[in-house]
Amino acid sequence: MASPTELLAAYDDQLRTTAETHDAVTVTRHGPLHLATFRGGRGLVTYRDLGGADAARVRALVAAARDRFAADPAVGRAEWKTRGHDRAPGLHEALLEHGFVPDEPESVMVGEASALAVDVPLPDGVALRRVTSEADVRAACAMQDEVFGGPPRPDMADAVLRRLAAADGTELWVAEAQGRVVTAGRLEPVPGTPFAGIWGGATRPGWRGRGIYRALTAARARSALRQGRTLVHSDSTEHSRPILERSGLVKVSTTTPYLWRRG
Repeated sequence: MASPTELLAAYDDQLRTTAETHDAVTVTRHGPLHLATFRGGRGLVTYRDLGGADAARVRALVAAARDRFAADPAVGRAEWKTRGHDRAPGLHEALLEHGFVPDEPESVMVGEASALAVDVPLPDGVALRRVTSEADVRAACAMQDEVFGGPPRPDMADAVLRRLAAADGTELWVAEAQGRVVTAGRLEPVPGTPFAGIWGGATRPGWRGRGIYRALTAARARSALRQGRTLVHSDSTEHSRPILERSGLVKVSTTTPYLWRRG
């Protein structure tokens, strides 16, 4: 079993920069920054580290990233994904100054897929399945949007459908009861690494606390192992973090997305 220090090093070395931008439309570099744009008008700032930058240099990097996205009319929103263990003096203040608004912090969870791939009993009347049809994908994504409390995002369903069509190992799993999706989540292998990401896990409020999310996570972990992926990672809310910790994943850091939107 890898130590938390080893897991964090694997996360930094293999899950940042190119791993986060492999399906981007464009990627440009500015110093240590990778500035990516994606279909649907989304931008992303990522980096391995900030190269020991002081507060003045950090502020200049934030300004350059904001200006890059503001100059591209196709970009309607952009995310600067911070990590709690990074050395980044003055980053929070610089992001606020340049119009980036912090979202809720999440826990960076990393661990071995085999720890998650266990048998979990389901409540009577609940069944798991992997979905691929457009109707099923859109129903699952709509449920996730509802649970997360945001407006419907057809662009997310579009992105999932593109990845399923590309046959890159991405999978969407659901738990259903009485013909209705009650839990859903994606598995996304990371190209060129032993990692697969567990994303989008959402459960309707009336179905929580009954082992359904853990069973869905176990199904995705078994799928990851079948694909030769031995490590799993996830950015987890405070609701899902304890479930993943009980299954053997380790909190190695935190992440807070800062969001810029075109005015």
